[in-house]
Amino acid sequence: MLDRRQILAALGTTALASLAPTALLAAASIKPDDTSALLVIDVQNCFLPGGSLAVKEGEQVVPVINKMAKGFSNVVMTQDWHTPGHVSFASVHSGKKPFETIDLPYGKQVLWPDHCVQGTDGASLSKDLSIPQAELIIRKGFHKDVDSYSALLEADGKTSTGLAGYLKGRKIKRVFVAGLATDFCVAWTALDARKAGFEVYVVEDACRGIDNQGSLAKAWADMAKAGVKRIQSADIAVSA
Repeated sequence: MLDRRQILAALGTTALASLAPTALLAAASIKPDDTSALLVIDVQNCFLPGGSLAVKEGEQVVPVINKMAKGFSNVVMTQDWHTPGHVSFASVHSGKKPFETIDLPYGKQVLWPDHCVQGTDGASLSKDLSIPQAELIIRKGFHKDVDSYSALLEADGKTSTGLAGYLKGRKIKRVFVAGLATDFCVAWTALDARKAGFEVYVVEDACRGIDNQGSLAKAWADMAKAGVKRIQSADIAVSA
């Protein structure tokens, strides 16, 4: 006859066995397939060290993105591509300073230092990015009177960049978002991708944020509410 210690030990072994499938599932890597796409958002010189709107530790996303991208056959990259004197620049609004906000016809607008002006070195993608299979570069923010954080829609919420149609035409169902900055262009892209019907993952360690007046925490909260999944690059299976 089993004593109490033997019974408890047996129950413990049974409990562990019953939990094993769940634990293994939780630890399993996400394997990108032909219906998956990586969106690399605005990894440009202006947002890197020495740039006019440098994101703290922004350069650290580059090796993470390069490694992660090896697991994707579908990659889209984006560039901020502003006109000189763009409406989002503090320099064009008398008496205004960077990071103040103003009301524009399409809503609240954060004012930024001049950045990513068309054709300048600051607007160029980082030379350290190594993603030769990237198939498309979406340029956004080129309309002088409206900003465009999202890779799918301009800040007016209605002018399309064409990216959603491109992805659907390629039969993409899951998008993985990385780049700069978490609380602006990454978050807006993720939210609009959810609205467009995609399953969306934001790769936290492949992003960095600006965090202007609590914007980073708000962005994560908004994304979670919308059903965006927050993961790490290590969660993605990458072939050696």
